[in-house]
Formats: sequence, structure tokens, C-alpha cells
Amino acid sequence: MNDTIHRVNHPIRQRRLHVLRVTELTPRMRRITLGGPELAGFVSLGTDDHIKLLFGCTAQEQQAIDTRNLSGEGSVRPTMREYTPRRIDLQALELDIDFVLHGDGPASTWAAQAAPGQTLDIAGPRASMVVPDIFDSYLLIGDETAIPAIARRLEALPAGRQVLAVIEVEDEHERQPLGSQAQVEVIWVRRHAEDLLDRVAHLALPQGRLYGWVALEKGLTRQVKRLLLDKGVPEDRLKAAAYWRAEGTPDDE
Repeated sequence: MNDTIHRVNHPIRQRRLHVLRVTELTPRMRRITLGGPELAGFVSLGTDDHIKLLFGCTAQEQQAIDTRNLSGEGSVRPTMREYTPRRIDLQALELDIDFVLHGDGPASTWAAQAAPGQTLDIAGPRASMVVPDIFDSYLLIGDETAIPAIARRLEALPAGRQVLAVIEVEDEHERQPLGSQAQVEVIWVRRHAEDLLDRVAHLALPQGRLYGWVALEKGLTRQVKRLLLDKGVPEDRLKAAAYWRAEGTPDDE
């Protein structure tokens, strides 16, 4: 058993799945349950894994999807967006993906109209970053896009662990129940009404050996990471990822 944070690589396979169910989680978040025989053998070992969703925004992109030519050799590549697998049930051959309906972009647009019987091609995950149960406490900071990964982490933790989650959402209607055997405190921060950076700056960190995880807009992720390093969170126990970037932000990552 590996008792360190470690990466596990996976062979990349494209899968065509069918929409089985559509569930409204909140006014701005919709869960799409996908399934089908091609889900067999799917592996996701990390709670914040990402898979690529493939969208044919042009006839040429759709041809690349249909011919399973993700490399773009001899044609264009399909449009791709990364999402966290929220729930995997290989016995039932079901995969849940939660979408924030933000009004634009190929993934949000597709999710807003998705209905049972439609298909969606996915690929990956390319790799999993596995965080074994070696920490006393966890600090999880994110926004709506990070809720699937935060929820998976909470569900995986055993009793006896302490978790502080800080989650920025549009308003109180976007709060979701988050189940866990661990001792969990969730601070919901309303965007535009409260200052996330100020809340983080004044946090009392959980006690014991701590693992920190941050997933926000690119600029916010950088600022929160700096705050946590200044508060003494060791960099080798802190993962900070840009889950999206604001319009006009240079794409240098």
C-alpha cells in the first residue's frame, strides 16, 4: 500500500455514453447521468480526477469524434472541456457529471438541453492523483465548479478526520448537502456579497497534519494559495488548481 501522495497513469480511451437521467441539483447546477456498455473498465482513483468531454462544434470536429481521432491527425480536434466524475457505478454502468449552467460555452450549452437518449463522448482520465488517508485534517476551498471534487473527497474520508470546506457560490440557493463520515464544517461564501479572500485570510486552520486543496478561478486560486502558504500550510501538502479563468485572463497555464 502506497502511503504517499502519488500519481497513477491510465491508458486513454474514448467512450460513447448515453444520457440516462437529468437531475436538477440547484437552480444553476444540473446532474447528467451517463451510461452504457462502453463505461466498462472506467477507472477514476482520485477524487479530483478530470475527464474530457468531447463536443463537435463543427462538422469536422464531429467527424473527429465519430472516427475517434482525438489527436487531430488528418483533421481538426474536437472541442474538449474537463469535468470531474462525480459518481461512478460500474455495476450499474453509470457515471454522474455535474454541470454549472453559466449560460455559455459548449459544455454548459449542451448540459442545458441534454435529455435521455442523447449521447456524449468522453475520454480519460489520463491520470489520477491519489491522496491516501494519511492526514488528520483537510482544508478544501473551491467554488461551484469544485463541488463535485469536494463532495467526492468528503464521501471518501472516514470518521475521525476533521474537514473545513470553504465554498463560494452565487447565492444561498446553490448550497448542496455534502455527506461524510468525517467531522465537516462548511462555510458558504456568497459571491458579490462576501469577500472570499478575506474569509480565507481570517480562517483558523484545522489542527493536526493538514492537507490543503484549492480549486477556483485562476487568479483567485493564485491569491488563495499565497494566503495559505503565508498561514503556514506546507507547499508539499497543498494542491492549488485553476478550474477556470475569467474572460480576458491570459491563458499561460
